[in-house]
Amino acid sequence: MTEQDRILQQQCLRGNPEAQRALYERFKVDMFRLCLRYAHGREEAEDMLQDGFITVFRDLEKFRGEGPLGGWIRMVVLRTALQYLRKRKLSFTSLDNGVPENVAGTFTAWPDHLDAERLTRLIQEMPAGYRTVFNLFAIEGYSHEEIGQLLGIHESTSKTQLFKARAWLQQRLPASLVKNQPS
Repeated sequence: MTEQDRILQQQCLRGNPEAQRALYERFKVDMFRLCLRYAHGREEAEDMLQDGFITVFRDLEKFRGEGPLGGWIRMVVLRTALQYLRKRKLSFTSLDNGVPENVAGTFTAWPDHLDAERLTRLIQEMPAGYRTVFNLFAIEGYSHEEIGQLLGIHESTSKTQLFKARAWLQQRLPASLVKNQPS
């Protein structure tokens, strides 16, 4: 933890509203982007972000300085977003015939000219189970075993959700995400 982070944490723990505002302002954009990936829309992401920062400020004394403050805040906000989804009865489906062995190989490469905003909107349109596992695996870098532990599901269910998420995206990518290329 940097000295600046240590001082900011101490001031926040003392209830200094300026320090709390500074902490929020410093991390809000990145944490909102994280929430957008898990939310169905902007309003839901704002709710997740608010709940996440409430948890950050409530639990700030638990941060021991083992690593960057931003990494700890990211984990708190991610866990809060996942908890938010569980409260809304996040559902998962499974494949009757099991998961294909090469799940990672079932998705073709992303088109060269992607619009990030449209990609985010498309991911938000995914069914919640697909979206959650896709983000945890493809964006956050968690293994299927870790995803299973985070979500309270079987590893095979995580693999199934990823397979279905990738198929879902693959069906929609060409029409919705490739920018018009100059002729």
